[in-house]
Amino acid sequence: MKEAAEEPAEISPDILIGRNAVREALKNDRTINKLLVAENAHGGSLQEIIGMARKNKIIVQTVSQNKLDLLSAGGRNQGILAYTPPVDYAELEDVLEKVKQSGEVPFFVLLDELEDPHNLGAILRTADAAGVHGIIISKRRSCPLSSTVAKTSAGAVEYVPVMRVNNVNQTLTRLQEEGFWAVGAEAAGETFYYEADLTGPLVLVIGSEGKGISNLVSKNCDFLVKIPMHGRVNSLNASNAAAIMMYEAVKQRTK
Repeated sequence: MKEAAEEPAEISPDILIGRNAVREALKNDRTINKLLVAENAHGGSLQEIIGMARKNKIIVQTVSQNKLDLLSAGGRNQGILAYTPPVDYAELEDVLEKVKQSGEVPFFVLLDELEDPHNLGAILRTADAAGVHGIIISKRRSCPLSSTVAKTSAGAVEYVPVMRVNNVNQTLTRLQEEGFWAVGAEAAGETFYYEADLTGPLVLVIGSEGKGISNLVSKNCDFLVKIPMHGRVNSLNASNAAAIMMYEAVKQRTK
C-alpha cells in the first residue's frame, strides 16, 4: 500500500541529507540520534555507512523512499538521512566528576522512555531553574534531543547536560554505587513525595507519558513516591510531575 502523497515541508535543522554528509559526520564522530535508510537503497557507500553507524551503536531504521523524500523536502537524499541533536550529549562520568569538583550535593533526573519532545523540553527548563546537574535518557524508546526540545526548553538545553545511555538499569546501579538514592515517581508509591528525604545524592526517576516507570526500572529504584491525586484524571503530565518532584528536592535542600 502506497503512502499518501504530502507536500514537502522545509528541511528540519535536525537532519543531515545524503551519503557524503552522513559519512563525513560519522567519520568525524559527530553525535547522531539515528539513521533512516530507504528500504530499496543499495550499492555505493551505503553498506559502509550502515556498518560505521552500527559499530557506534547508532540506531538504523528502514523506511520508505517516500518518507525520506518528504523529510528532505524533495532534495536528493540518496536513500539516507541522519537525525542530529542541537547540542552534544554529555558523558555520565564527566558530569559526575564535575559535580564532585563543585562540592554540591548531586541531583540527577532520569527519564524512563519519555517520548514527547515538548515534555523533555519543559523538564529541561525546570531542571535548569532547580539546579539539576544532569538529565539521563535512554537511547531507545525515548525522545532524543531535537530542535523541538531545544525550543521548548527556552535555551536550557545549552546549560543542563543530557546523558544518553544504552541501559537505564545499569546506569541506576552505577549511580547507586556512587551513593545516590534512586527515587521513582509512581502512583503505586509507598509514601507521598513530600514525606521522603530528598536531601542527599539523588536520581529522580520519571516514567513515560502513558505507562509510567517500567517494571524493571521500578524494581531497581530504592523507593517509590506518589503525588496526591484528587481529580478525575488519573495522572499528571510527565513534565508537571517532574517539576513537582524537582522543587520538593529544592525546598528540602534550602531549608
